[in-house]
Amino acid sequence: MSTPTSWVAGSRKEPLASSEVPHNDYRVELEVDGVAMVRLLGPQDRLLSTIESQYPGVDVLVRGNHITLSGEPASVDAARALVDELVQMVRGGQDLGPVEVTSSARILDSGSGSPAELLSQAILTSRGKSIRPKTLGQKEYVDAIDENTIVFGIGPAGTGKTYLAMAKAVQALQRKEVDRIILSRPAIEAGERLGFLPGSLTDKIDPYLRPLYDALNEMMDPELVPKLLASGTVEVAPLAYMRGRTLNNSFIVLDEAQNTTPEQMKMFLTRLGFGSKMVVTGDVTQVDLPAGASGLQLVTKVLGDIEDIHFARLTSADVVRHTLVGQIVDAYTTYDAKKQLEKFQRTENRDKGQTGRKGPR
Repeated sequence: MSTPTSWVAGSRKEPLASSEVPHNDYRVELEVDGVAMVRLLGPQDRLLSTIESQYPGVDVLVRGNHITLSGEPASVDAARALVDELVQMVRGGQDLGPVEVTSSARILDSGSGSPAELLSQAILTSRGKSIRPKTLGQKEYVDAIDENTIVFGIGPAGTGKTYLAMAKAVQALQRKEVDRIILSRPAIEAGERLGFLPGSLTDKIDPYLRPLYDALNEMMDPELVPKLLASGTVEVAPLAYMRGRTLNNSFIVLDEAQNTTPEQMKMFLTRLGFGSKMVVTGDVTQVDLPAGASGLQLVTKVLGDIEDIHFARLTSADVVRHTLVGQIVDAYTTYDAKKQLEKFQRTENRDKGQTGRKGPR
């Protein structure tokens, strides 16, 4: 347990009276017991800079198993709460990285509860690696999958939409809550034309489905995956293969759903059978359809008020890839919003011009 002690900078033995304490010289020392500091602070104390970036008014000094925080009182207390949570997470067996630090700080700042409790529950443990939600948005998404029959995970790249959905699918199979897993994607090129690929039909569609196979091999024994695929317990197939089927006792994941047409989305959702769950994931800002509306964009308007259907919206704050990915997402969001505003203003000005134009005499 970390033991905090507060005193004034430069006056450890004889603290100044409260009226004499400089506002920015508030200091707290934490003594961390029973935790390897490298697990708490990362190799070469790399996570120190992440902690300091969350609270710029706080200086962090580490000597042995002692951590000293100094600076603005409110910021120091917030940083102390963050370090205490990180210590609990490490004691619980979690590996820390910049994402865990920033997510924990956001959870504490929002007053949403204890990060060590919210982010501690692992969905799966595979080959010594635990798969668990790393942000508050991801935690709410995972909880929604448990509580609803159909869940839409909508958000930018890197927010773990598909990865967490597949982890929940594997968990459900292992717990015998379902008899099979069905993973699907629409076969749409991302702005490229791949032409006539050689090989069988399986060879042609394999590149579209490869990300799903890769994730599956991470979550299950790679030697077991081919056997489950051969027996039909796990099926990875293009969206077009879903037509005409009724999927009972299955956990069904549709990835890249922004590339479905409204007709395809309706077709997919109506495959739902008894004892099944569906998770539909996508990013409405990355539509690769050549023309027409995206089924994912339309479904939010059509099914928004139906009970047992949940829309989980993830943001750049939930990105768990390189920190630059979140910044890239925000930059594009800002750019798109600016373009939409300019388009609206042009349309409005044109309409005003037509309204004020006089007809022929």
